[in-house]
Amino acid sequence: MSKPLRLILFDVDGTLADSQGAITGAMAEAFEGAGLNVPPREAILSIVGLSLPLAMRELAPNHDDATIEALVEGYKSSYMLSRQAAGAAHSPLYPGAREALAQLHEVPEYLLGVATGKSQRGLDALIDAHGLNCFVTRQVADHHPSKPHPSMILTAMAETGADPDSTVMIGDTRFDIEMGRAAGVTTIAVPWGYHDAATLGADYLIRDFAELRPLLAEIWKE
Repeated sequence: MSKPLRLILFDVDGTLADSQGAITGAMAEAFEGAGLNVPPREAILSIVGLSLPLAMRELAPNHDDATIEALVEGYKSSYMLSRQAAGAAHSPLYPGAREALAQLHEVPEYLLGVATGKSQRGLDALIDAHGLNCFVTRQVADHHPSKPHPSMILTAMAETGADPDSTVMIGDTRFDIEMGRAAGVTTIAVPWGYHDAATLGADYLIRDFAELRPLLAEIWKE
């Protein structure tokens, strides 16, 4: 008898890919281009995972809609240009990420997906740059409310036929974990990203990607 399908969802920035240099660089150019002081690095990393308009409102709370829009467009332009110039080096994968994805992709009942604050264009470019052709569902900021709203996970489950008991959300920020909790799925935090993993309140915490497959087997009693 075949095993039930399992859906494994990953955040991207701070979980699969180390894009903090690209993010902080583009954010600095956006704020400088708008004539504003650049927020501290810690503040910038604290909003990773939010949709861009919401992130900019967090970083520039006292500015009008026109300024927020200028910041968003400035960020998008800077990020795209730096990505085109750097290719895969723009957002390198974390150690063990590629191997973990390949191993999980080999398991017939495992379905892999992403739930990310990146745009469709940004996600497609990253997947193409690294050759990550293993995701059956790709949920991006263009089509959903910002994290931690559960829309991305709910849509991914609907697309794949998975239920909450058969789904996990893996991420590095409180937005990822709160999104997973709101969707009623199991949450797994990683400590190499942009928020303090010990404070996220995830169901599980892995220290490196090598721990992921054994943990999933334990969660699903395989």
